[in-house]
Amino acid sequence: MVPVTPCAVVSSLAVMPVERLLPTDEATDLLDLTRELADGEVLPRASGDEATATPPRDVFRVLGRAGLLSLPYPEEFGGADQPYEVYLQVVEEIAQRWMAVAVGVSVHCLTAYPVAEFGTREQQEALLPGMLGGEQLGAYGLSEREFGSDIAHMRTRAVQEGEDWRIKGTKAWISHAAHADYYTTFARTDDTAGKGLSCFVVPADADGLSFGAPEKKMGLHGDPVAEVVYDDVPVGADALIGERGQGMAIALSALDAGRLGIAAAATGLAQSALDHSVAYAKERQQFGRAIADNQGLAFMLADMDAAVGAARATYLHAARLKDAGRPFGKAAAVAKLVATDAAMKVTTDAVQVLGGAGYTQDFPVERFFREAKVTQIFEGTNQIQRLVISRHLLASL
Repeated sequence: MVPVTPCAVVSSLAVMPVERLLPTDEATDLLDLTRELADGEVLPRASGDEATATPPRDVFRVLGRAGLLSLPYPEEFGGADQPYEVYLQVVEEIAQRWMAVAVGVSVHCLTAYPVAEFGTREQQEALLPGMLGGEQLGAYGLSEREFGSDIAHMRTRAVQEGEDWRIKGTKAWISHAAHADYYTTFARTDDTAGKGLSCFVVPADADGLSFGAPEKKMGLHGDPVAEVVYDDVPVGADALIGERGQGMAIALSALDAGRLGIAAAATGLAQSALDHSVAYAKERQQFGRAIADNQGLAFMLADMDAAVGAARATYLHAARLKDAGRPFGKAAAVAKLVATDAAMKVTTDAVQVLGGAGYTQDFPVERFFREAKVTQIFEGTNQIQRLVISRHLLASL
């Protein structure tokens, strides 16, 4: 047996470039910029900051100043007017280097969606330049500890006082909690049919806003998650996004787009696990030859590659429907389901390919395995995705 040290494999591994079909030369240049920044600013930080649970706020500023936090939004407000299929491939490239940052980019993009799609012209002019400018980071206040997927029964409530509002309640599992500059928040404004929800943008310095201790999570340690507590937080009339009672429609519309961000991130994570597996299998020697020469293992790598490719195809299909202005809710649920299940399978297989080494922290695949699990849970569990898909199917009959 010829041992392969962690340093030998990691040093020999460059992130494998994914062959992409991009719609424009501008998009090609954008992907080249993403790879340069991801290799230079994101990848070198991943292992160390995950180990110390350090939120990479400075990394988000670097990406934001390069325009990578605002890609699918209008140029007039600070975006880049890029198709969703391009934006998602940027997210995938980032996830190949550091999953927590890719998830953070997806979450931030999600927080600006209600203003961009449902806000008034005045709200868009006032809020979007800051949200899209690269210096701000957003959080998405939807889930509650008792009501995760069951958002219709959330308890956080906004009470109107004259033209203004006061918000009281607690949100749970919120990415960027205590680190965000604003909180896109959903609260109950009436009890009509159990769905009287509304959407607000709450600044981080609002009176009465506080945060719980960071959750002790299995993975994504660079993505701090905590409770956000609203203790009679006052917000002005202009903080209400869309109409009163429109929050459910806004949240569900935003989640369709957000699910694609998670699908792309999960695909990037799976691609990275595959890359490490291939590099290890080519160098690891057993019985006088590389373990990649064993057909059983080579077939496992082939199945991993097929799973990654299928995941990529589903999110790109959904993105192209969205870019064409066609309904994409079912396709987004399919993409989220397929890509995150693929991430879980591929990272599990990556640990197996590396054997005992894969179970140690000397190699990153054990981290990839831990990070993959949550992708099957957030932005709607994969059981919820199956419910969404089946309802679309049955409604079409």
